[in-house]
Amino acid sequence: MNIVFGVVVGFVAWFLVRYLVAGVYTVNQNERGVKTSFGRAERVGTATTLQDPIAESLLLEEKDRYCYPQVRVIPPGGPFFKWPWERVYKVSVATQTINMAFDPETPSANQGGKVLEAVTKDQLNTGLTGQLRYRVSEKNLYAYLFGVERPIVHVMGYFTSVLRERIANFEAPPPPPVAPSHLPIPTPEIATAAIGVSINDLRKNLRDINEHMDRECKSSEARYGIALDASLITGIDPPPEVESALAAINTAYNQVSSDISLAQATADQKLVQSKTAVEIETLKAQAEVEPLKALADQLHELQKSGPDALPAYVRNVRLKLFSEARRAILEVPHD
Repeated sequence: MNIVFGVVVGFVAWFLVRYLVAGVYTVNQNERGVKTSFGRAERVGTATTLQDPIAESLLLEEKDRYCYPQVRVIPPGGPFFKWPWERVYKVSVATQTINMAFDPETPSANQGGKVLEAVTKDQLNTGLTGQLRYRVSEKNLYAYLFGVERPIVHVMGYFTSVLRERIANFEAPPPPPVAPSHLPIPTPEIATAAIGVSINDLRKNLRDINEHMDRECKSSEARYGIALDASLITGIDPPPEVESALAAINTAYNQVSSDISLAQATADQKLVQSKTAVEIETLKAQAEVEPLKALADQLHELQKSGPDALPAYVRNVRLKLFSEARRAILEVPHD
């Protein structure tokens, strides 16, 4: 009898420890939990992700494919309790950073997850470097936990395909129209665009490419339950032989730009000198004209004094000139 009682007590103690005490759990501050009962996640009524704003980025034909139920999310805290037939999935929702060249299925790919290769519109094989910031979406934990087997693999594949498509079809926006008298100085970017090399265009428009990737990848939250906070493409490196050619082009056009700038500066300096010379000659002419105008005004006033005033003035001027002259030539009238 004591043996049977001991077995019963032992079984009860084992059951309490195994299923009741072990059923107590907590959720950390940077985690969220989802509870399943017999393998089925607890739902929030009949709500789906299509009723959430995250589904706005999906195309019309994609909405039926990525329609996931909304599950009840366990917030941070505790202790909580679960029955033996229940299971709790905990997910970190902290923002994480990953190299955009990392391949979760083949870590050795893309030069060990350091450089992602892409082909430009002019058939140049370029190497892209950068990072991705992502986090698990609380609004779509069902897709992350149960929708796909390895969500990060799907997200990285989706991001890579969008990025390579963008690189392959990228064209720099046209420059704003300018007047013929204000034509821009040739630059390496203009040079490479003229000969069909798009590397400088890509480098010059890194910000636009990053913004394009952010827009295109918004649907990853509704697709896979992972939200891409930002894509930071930091480098675009062409093959070595192309890099040397671009360096030569850049050097040549920098020299051309320098020569054109120097010629413009010299022309501007000569133009300023010419304007200054014209102003000086104008002032000299005005200085010579002003005494003549003053004399004309005086003679006009003198004429008002009487009919004999001007002849007397002329006679006095002649006498003064004769007194200062050394030699005078008179015209003798002929009979």
